Amino acid sequence: MARTRDIRTNQQDISCDVCGRTLLRGERAEPFLAGGARRQVCELCTARAQHEGWIRESGADELTLRSSRHEGRTRLVDRLRSRRERAREVADAQAAQELAETGEHFDSPPAARAAEPGPPEPPRRPRHVRAVPTNAELKMERALEVFNSSDHVRTVGGVARSLGPPAVSVRPLAERPSVVAIAVMWELSWYRFEVDLSDEGSGVRREGQGAELGALTAEEQVANAAADERGGLHRATPAA
Repeated sequence: MARTRDIRTNQQDISCDVCGRTLLRGERAEPFLAGGARRQVCELCTARAQHEGWIRESGADELTLRSSRHEGRTRLVDRLRSRRERAREVADAQAAQELAETGEHFDSPPAARAAEPGPPEPPRRPRHVRAVPTNAELKMERALEVFNSSDHVRTVGGVARSLGPPAVSVRPLAERPSVVAIAVMWELSWYRFEVDLSDEGSGVRREGQGAELGALTAEEQVANAAADERGGLHRATPAA
């Protein structure tokens, strides 16, 4: 009587860090970076991971340059400067060709060229100006309301599902009275946001992101707010 054989494979079970599903044999996981940690994401969840602010490991060159500090920043700045200078050279060459075709020379009086009418300026987008509260508590409460109506709530909620609830710091800026700074912090990641209460129509600006809390000031690391399961922020209840 023939004996049955147990078929074993060396494939290690991999679970998706977004949906928690164990990947099937032959199904490929895409590595992502989130909060300073490496995450495995199934093909069905890559769009969701990107929406939550996770970065593909294959496209993390910028993070690698950032970790190399000054050397990486210098290379990036040099590359951007070279690209800008090249664009300026192309624009100058096109302008010279247009002037040659019209018979105008670079030694023409500047006033004559300036007198030519240019294209009309596009209408400026109206600013949504509101009265800025003078009380610090009211400023912080209003800034949290603006934040909770933004898409950044989903980012905070997504990271919190992986790293747990964050500590949150909310503080008005003394040097910019209409601006409130918000820092959302985990042990492995942090985000910095700003809300300009004089122009709430511009929304919430993400001013920074990192993996080391030492990059934040001591004042920014003083938590006075918290986040709920959805990612919404609210002032912390004082201890009795």
